[in-house]
Amino acid sequence: MRGATGLEAGHALLGRRVLLCEREDLPVLVVENETNEARIFGRPGGTPFPKDGINDCVVQGRQAAVNPERIGTKGAMHWEVTIPPGGCSVLRLRLRDADVGTAPFGTEFERCFEARQDEADAFYRAVSPAGFTEDEARVYRQALAGMLWSKQYYQYDVRQWMAERGSAPRNADWSHMDNADIFSMPDKWEYPWYAAWDLAFHTLALGLVDPNFAKGQLKLTLRENYLHPSGQMPAYEWNFGDVNPPVHAWATAFLYQLDRAQRGGKGDRRWLAYQFNKLSLNFSWWINRKDRSGRNLFEGGFLGLDNIGVFDRSAPLPTGGYLEQADGTAWMAVFCQHMVQIAAELSREDPLYEDMVLRFCHAFPLDRLGHAAPGP
Repeated sequence: MRGATGLEAGHALLGRRVLLCEREDLPVLVVENETNEARIFGRPGGTPFPKDGINDCVVQGRQAAVNPERIGTKGAMHWEVTIPPGGCSVLRLRLRDADVGTAPFGTEFERCFEARQDEADAFYRAVSPAGFTEDEARVYRQALAGMLWSKQYYQYDVRQWMAERGSAPRNADWSHMDNADIFSMPDKWEYPWYAAWDLAFHTLALGLVDPNFAKGQLKLTLRENYLHPSGQMPAYEWNFGDVNPPVHAWATAFLYQLDRAQRGGKGDRRWLAYQFNKLSLNFSWWINRKDRSGRNLFEGGFLGLDNIGVFDRSAPLPTGGYLEQADGTAWMAVFCQHMVQIAAELSREDPLYEDMVLRFCHAFPLDRLGHAAPGP
């Protein structure tokens, strides 16, 4: 990546791209997209221009924190502007192939920008319900645009991560994890990592405008390089082994119906069968790991409302003992209900799934709570 009046990036497969700015006087700040070894690990080594160098240059004024040769793998253009109350300021940027010979700004830029605006307007008119008022259509558009904008490439090879650090402060039991996929993030600015149960909710909104991407997102965390060999689904980056509400079966059933309606009544049964088989592994993990007494009273985990409570329900109790949680048991009841729904749908064309309908009916927790043995 080289800075001139903008930034140029090269990739073996994607070729060369440039991000150009109409302001030729803006400083170009370039560093390496690598961790600051001294700051994070307290050890020498690593690049002299780590990725937080841009922050140090802008916030602390440390010009030496960025590469004076303007060569690296992460860059920015530094624009300082004061906007008065009610004021407006415009900065034009353009991302394009590096070998385009036409002027990047001017009349052609305005024409291209207006064309993209017209295309976006036409797209959202097509996907918005006809009965919406103007205000409702704007809210709907903003919500969907926020979901589409929060896609991000996420790469995390746990084995490599542990090898580079010489230890495993977290996720040591997830060495099989090798993530390199596009994810719908909760917020790629504030929360640039995926969270499995957030993702399940995202897919229902995304299914309104891009059902294939939505189905692929629900499938991701159930794939062999995500799902733990025990059947547990990864929760989120800082602790894959934490426990979130099991909402993927609900999202799968909901998205299947939404997609079927958009496909003229023909559902994607191959995708549904894949989801069901992988969700069965996840269900077995819950039964074997979170039902200590075998009475369908489920325990532990980050089960909603941001873990608000007297105790951290993802950690051992400070006084010993354990918690049997009503919400954990309720979530499993919902899990059962939607596995029954999915199995019943699949059994319409494949009788092998009829036994699975009975299996999840039998496992339905509320069916057995009244038979728990009385305490002393």
